Amino acid sequence: MEEALKHGLLSVVLPSYNEEASIPRAADTITAILTQAGIDHELIFVDDGSRDGTWSQILAQAARFPQVRGVRFSRNFGKEAAIFAGLAQSTGDCTAVMDCDLQHPPEKVVEMYRLWQKGAQVVEGVKTNRGKENPLHTAAAKSFYSIISRATGIDMSRASDFKLLDRRAVDTLLAMREKNAFFRALSSWIGFSTAQVEFEVQPRLEGESKWSLRSLVRYAMTNIAAFSTAPLQLVTLLGVVVFLCSVVLGVHSLWQKFTGHALEGFTTVILLQLFIGSILMVCLGIIGYYIAKIYEEIKDRPRYIVADRCEGRNHDGQAEKNL
Repeated sequence: MEEALKHGLLSVVLPSYNEEASIPRAADTITAILTQAGIDHELIFVDDGSRDGTWSQILAQAARFPQVRGVRFSRNFGKEAAIFAGLAQSTGDCTAVMDCDLQHPPEKVVEMYRLWQKGAQVVEGVKTNRGKENPLHTAAAKSFYSIISRATGIDMSRASDFKLLDRRAVDTLLAMREKNAFFRALSSWIGFSTAQVEFEVQPRLEGESKWSLRSLVRYAMTNIAAFSTAPLQLVTLLGVVVFLCSVVLGVHSLWQKFTGHALEGFTTVILLQLFIGSILMVCLGIIGYYIAKIYEEIKDRPRYIVADRCEGRNHDGQAEKNL
């Protein structure tokens, strides 16, 4: 006999930062698709300290739909914090994470849910293309994921935040106390029974991307340091390279001394000092960055601070203070 499929509540987490124009469309589209598919669900919008009317729109959707819930941060804490806040607020038997600008196609959530029903505990959305984006951004992203993939042993070349997690996987992630958590990598690192769903990145229908080149570089540096020790190993590699160069130049200097041409090495000495000094400064910078991250972890500050919440079942559009 064919095994019966399991059923349960699906939570959909939607991190939102200055997405005033995208919130209504996301609520309407996702609700319509999941309702038509007969999936019991809740939508959790996390306002990551937006400066526009994002929170007002979340309140409006909570008044329209009983399954919509909202969380607002006291300030901007970043997308990773917003994702983990949404996971913490979710009550479903499984939880999907997707962008509220609908660049992650909502109809794929149904496909993910069906795979979860069949036993998959982690369903990863993998990109077949990156959509229309700056060529520099594309090249930087490929370099970043190449470094992460080599450091972790996990293929992240097509990875995304578009995932569906079983309740057990969600609880496992929430039990991790690290402050600089990299959701995209950690959700693969935890293991469990995994399946994949391919998708094409859709063009934004509302608003503009909030990711500047500077924010992307900072995001990459933070997550590489949070999930990999590769930069520290690079320090060791640079030390070995400098040592080998020193041995070669040392042999060369001795040869000049014994042959009576020692004064001709003055330029070489200056260049060598500049080279070693530069390497030392780079190494100290890398080590200092890791020490700064250790300092942040030791302070044990919360990943985020919730200022307000709203529940769709209230139907009054009023935010509830987090006491």
